[in-house]
Amino acid sequence: MSNIKHWTRIGRHDLIPDVKHDEAARLSVIAHINSMLSSQVAPKVKAQFDNKVSADFEQRHGHAPADRHEVAAAMASDPTYQIWSTLRRNTMEMRQQAGRGIVLRQARELAEKADSINAGAPTLSLNPDLEIPDYVETGDQHLMPGGYAGEVVEGDVSGASNYDIGHFTTVMGTSGPYNDLAGRTLAAWISKTHPDLKPKRILDLGCGAGMNTLPIREAFPDAEIVAMDIAAPMLRYGHARAQSLGVEDIRFVQGEATDTGLEDNSFDLVFTAMVLHETSAEAVAGIFRETKRLVRDGGLVFHLEQPPYRQFGAFEQFMRDWDGRNNNEPFWSDLHESNLPDQMVEAGFAPESVFEAEAVATFFDDKSDSEDFGRAPKWYLVGARVGHDMTQDESNIGGPGLRAVN
Repeated sequence: MSNIKHWTRIGRHDLIPDVKHDEAARLSVIAHINSMLSSQVAPKVKAQFDNKVSADFEQRHGHAPADRHEVAAAMASDPTYQIWSTLRRNTMEMRQQAGRGIVLRQARELAEKADSINAGAPTLSLNPDLEIPDYVETGDQHLMPGGYAGEVVEGDVSGASNYDIGHFTTVMGTSGPYNDLAGRTLAAWISKTHPDLKPKRILDLGCGAGMNTLPIREAFPDAEIVAMDIAAPMLRYGHARAQSLGVEDIRFVQGEATDTGLEDNSFDLVFTAMVLHETSAEAVAGIFRETKRLVRDGGLVFHLEQPPYRQFGAFEQFMRDWDGRNNNEPFWSDLHESNLPDQMVEAGFAPESVFEAEAVATFFDDKSDSEDFGRAPKWYLVGARVGHDMTQDESNIGGPGLRAVN
């Protein structure tokens, strides 16, 4: 627990809300509870399964739990798991309650700050006529009231601000002061595995508040970057946040990732970061088709997610599936059971160009071995280098290699 970043260590910019002493203390307490669940309680859940629950299940059924569903049935009445799961759910609710209380009391002030930065900027394009999919408009993703697109005041950015401070709390600061660990990892992965790639145009689909877009800008300072999201509050916040951090040339555009309206063959690099699990299976297929349409020959497309369940045993699948069962992530389970490389091929990518890879975060030395409630912070990439026959050496960084798809 000594490596946790106290909430006051969060990176500062003009859109960070005013947080009073007691509010900061509350967020820090939540972070410390999350650390305890990750480092102390989660290993006990695994020990309980190994030492008792699995054997009891096998005695009753004649075989050990064969998949995550049987593990879930076996663990449902185990008190150690019940403690871990209940407290984890409670901390997620506490995170939303604490963060929402902070941003709602200053929602108008935050909106005015964003508007003062964004007004008239040619680099922010919103579309009030854009039709928002039902699962985005009505979904309170990971217990966040209003989800990404909900608005409570004119020009609202409160949900995005809540997400910013809440994410830092939930992962205990392990994503770095600016919550941009995924983006920094992606930038390093591209440099390591595709050093020849010098993209002139880059598209970040589902950019949210742009936290992972900015490290890509740092890695490719000469490229034109378009950051697209469907949620206007996230774009208002992300654009103002980037501007306040001195990044003034990223275009933030409101659009739908399955039908962007952008030109054919117009980008050298197209990516998503932790977006696919927030979308329906139909939308994932549409995103894959759209990225195929948008990428130029020689260009790179990839999608970052947590690893597919097929990489793990039944117990690890069960633990990683907690968000699908308990955190209002309705597409989580199906996404992580999907064969995404096959879906890339179905979307039109040549089989020899499609790859799977692993990206390991190495930038912030603060408890990164248990970033996600005891689950190792190993990200999974599925993608394609158009016109290239991918090899394991080209596609993989860190840890045991994942095969290229042939």
